[in-house]
Amino acid sequence: MRLTILGGGGFRVPLVYGALLGDRAEGRVTRVVLHDLDAGRLNAVARVLAEQAAGVPDAPEVTATTDLDEALRGADFVFSAIRVGGLAGRAEDERVALAEGVLGQETVGAGGIAYGLRTVPVADGIARRVARLAPDAWVINFTNPAGMVTEAMSRHLGDRVIGICDSPVGLGRRIARVLGVRPEEAWVDYAGLNHLGWVRGLRVAGRDELPRLLADPGLLGSFEEGRLFGAEWLRSLGAIPNEYLHYYYFNRETVRAYQEAGQTRGAFLRDQQARFYAEARDPDVSALAVWDRTRAEREATYMAENRETAGAGEREADDLSGGYEKVALALMRAIARDERATLILNVRNRGTLPVLDSEAVVEVPCLVDANGAHPVAADALPGHAAGLVCAVKAVEREVLSAAASGSRATAVKAFALHPLVDSVNVARRLVDGYRAVHPGLAYLGRDRS
Repeated sequence: MRLTILGGGGFRVPLVYGALLGDRAEGRVTRVVLHDLDAGRLNAVARVLAEQAAGVPDAPEVTATTDLDEALRGADFVFSAIRVGGLAGRAEDERVALAEGVLGQETVGAGGIAYGLRTVPVADGIARRVARLAPDAWVINFTNPAGMVTEAMSRHLGDRVIGICDSPVGLGRRIARVLGVRPEEAWVDYAGLNHLGWVRGLRVAGRDELPRLLADPGLLGSFEEGRLFGAEWLRSLGAIPNEYLHYYYFNRETVRAYQEAGQTRGAFLRDQQARFYAEARDPDVSALAVWDRTRAEREATYMAENRETAGAGEREADDLSGGYEKVALALMRAIARDERATLILNVRNRGTLPVLDSEAVVEVPCLVDANGAHPVAADALPGHAAGLVCAVKAVEREVLSAAASGSRATAVKAFALHPLVDSVNVARRLVDGYRAVHPGLAYLGRDRS
């Protein structure tokens, strides 16, 4: 079975390959094709993978190419993890937004919109080429903003594109852990959009254990989201939010912390990964050792400003091991071998959340088999959650429309309608600011005289 990884020179690719090395079952991936526009990054990552595979019998063969069509032909699965504009682009997204006093995070608020406007046209083109060159392939999308990009690609690939994220998986695992429950034995009632969802229940043998957690301040304070949001707020919500909702619920404090930080997250990762790729090309050093060290630092500093604002302390050791690669492998296994699995995924709504139309991509539990991912019917979202989901989905739709039309006015509308952008004038300045620093956004402005 052949897996093509788009963004194959990306820093997290060794996580996916490492998961493949542990899969010894029939019908496993035997060939991995890395595609990236940057040959130097490809070579560095290929060195890491070669060291990972050393001594592993029948390790998947790895090839690398900068030719997209070559990478797609013959693929059974396509894993999309591209970053349009690179980490330098992310750093600019953060800088422009923070200068206007609004959040610049890569998937939330102004930064997420800017990233979407850069990424959607590229993802749309990739989806068209997959449909033409590998029509039977399944596309697993991890490219952010994951829900928005998955929805853009689904307009060409239908249900053969499925979005993944490790945030809901990690949240469910942490809740199960503090409740003394084996995660594989629990049903996590999770619903929303990518980076905008809530755990509303955790059922074991038909019994919902979440009320026990919400009623116990000690348990609530023993895991990351409990410390991040605070026991009082979680009891008010009657649910455990995805960590990214901290940007909404504590927006003013988070923006101030980001403005006061010596360096934004994007700038930190830009500099950190530049060092990694430079070191990893040195034939006299272990590329895998350099990658391991860099990854540990990356994971330990994840959402550091949010945790500092909330006084949440350091991340738990169990939360530093990633997780999206496990979701990707479980998804591929379920489809390729018809091994039924239950996973929280980004898929077309199909009536799962009644407040949204059937084509809207949502993040919900799905039953997966050889025919793909099938969303499980969910209870209606409470009013506060439904309102936020509808507002953000409306923004995503405006981004998709702006990417298709090139309309500056539509892009302004996307920014202005976002709950974390507080003025139409700010929205206009954001569009102009992003166009000034991102050549890839030059297409916006076709409605200007």
